[in-house]
Amino acid sequence: MDVATTPRSGPSTALLAVTLLLTALNLRGAVSSVGPVLRDLQLDLGMSDSVAGVLTMLPAIAFGLVGLLTARIGRRLGTERALIVALASIGVGLLVRVLVPGVGLLLVTSLLALIGIAIANVLVPVAVKSWFPEDVGKMTGWYSMALTFGVAVPAATTVPIAEAFGGWRVGLGVWALPALIALLPWALIARSRRDRHGAGPLAVDGPGSGASATAAASRADTAARPASTPPIAVHRQLRAWALTVFFGLQALEAYTTMGWLPAILQDAGVAPTEAGAMLAVTMGLGAPISLIIPRLAARSPDQRPWVIGLTAMSLAAYVGLIVAPDSAPWVWSVLLGLGLGAFPLVLVLIGLRAATAAGTVALSSLVQGVGYLIAAAGPVTIGVLHERTGAWVLPLLVLMGLLVPKLIAGLIAAAPGTVDGPGPEPDADQDDDVLWTG
Repeated sequence: MDVATTPRSGPSTALLAVTLLLTALNLRGAVSSVGPVLRDLQLDLGMSDSVAGVLTMLPAIAFGLVGLLTARIGRRLGTERALIVALASIGVGLLVRVLVPGVGLLLVTSLLALIGIAIANVLVPVAVKSWFPEDVGKMTGWYSMALTFGVAVPAATTVPIAEAFGGWRVGLGVWALPALIALLPWALIARSRRDRHGAGPLAVDGPGSGASATAAASRADTAARPASTPPIAVHRQLRAWALTVFFGLQALEAYTTMGWLPAILQDAGVAPTEAGAMLAVTMGLGAPISLIIPRLAARSPDQRPWVIGLTAMSLAAYVGLIVAPDSAPWVWSVLLGLGLGAFPLVLVLIGLRAATAAGTVALSSLVQGVGYLIAAAGPVTIGVLHERTGAWVLPLLVLMGLLVPKLIAGLIAAAPGTVDGPGPEPDADQDDDVLWTG
C-alpha cells in the first residue's frame, strides 16, 4: 500500500476516527431499508416475487464477487481514494434508484450502491489497521458497532419516513444523505494528504503528524531485508482459508436469522409482534457485543477461547429452538444474538492476522469475498428444507451441523500468528497479484 514519505502535518486522530465511523454507518442501510417497504415497492413498480427475491439476494452476491476484486481496486487507487469512490457510489446509487421509473433500472442502481458497500467492507479494516495499528481492537469495536446502528436505524425508521413524506421513494432515498455527508471528512483528509504529499496518490498512514509507526517500520524492514524477498501468498495460507470459512458460516447464520427467526418462533406459537421484538433483541445485541468483543479479544494473541464460547452460545440457541421453542423463546433469542458476536470477532481477526497493510487488504478481500458467497446460500437452503419437510427441525439441525466446521475453522484462524509474516509491504508500483500468486 502507499505510505508517506514527507513527514508534514496530517489529519488528526479524531478526524480519522470520525471518518471511519461515518463510513461504517453507510455499509448496511442500502440493505436493511428495503425489506420494510418491499411490498409497497413491488406494488408501485409491478415487481414480481421472483424479481423481489433477486433484489434481496443481490447484497450477498455483490459483496462476495466485488469483494474478491477489491484487493486489486485498493492497489490501483489506494485505500483512501478507493473508499471515497465507494462512498460516492453508495450515495449516488441510493439517490438515483428512487428516481428511476422501472424495475430494471432499480436493480442496476441498487447494484451500484452495493458495489460501493462491497469495496468499503473490505477496505475499512485496512484503514483501521493502517491508521490505528496500536488500537485495532478498540477501533474495530467502534466500527462494528457503527455497522450495527447502520443496520438497525434504517430498518426501524424507513417506514415512518415513507409514511410521513409520501411513500417508499422518500423512505429509501433519504439514506443517500448519510453517504454524501460522510464524504465531507474524506474531503478534509484528502486535502490534508495533498498538502502533505503534493498531488500524488493518497497515502495510507497513521494519524497526526509524520508517518505512522507502521509505515516507518515497513521502510526500516525494507531497508534491512533483501529486495528480492517475495511476500507470502495469502490465499495459500491455511489460516486465511480457515478465517474465510469461519466468516462465511457466521454470515450464513446471521442472514438466516434475519430471514427466518420470526417465522420459526411464530410457528412455535409466539405472537407475531413478540416474534418481531425477539428478532430486534437478537440483532440489537450486536451493538454492545461489537464494542466489547474486539477490545477484549485483541488483548491476547490467542482468540480461540472466544471462538469456543461464541459457538457454544449458538449451539445452545439451536438446541433450545428444536427441543422447546415456545418455553423460553427470549432466552434462545438472546443466546443466538450472543453467538452472532462472531462477526465483530472476525473483523478484528482480519486486522490481527495480517502483519502489513497489503496483507490486510488481501486477507480482507479473500475472507469477505468468498465468505459472502457462502452466506448467500443460507436463507434459500433453509427455506427449501422447511418447505420440503413442513417443519423447522431439519433446518435447525443443519445449522447445528454447520457449527462443527465453523468451530474447526475458527480455532485454526484464531490461533496466534499471521498469514503474511513480518516481512515488508510490496513497493507501491508492485502488482497486487503477488499476494495471490506468490
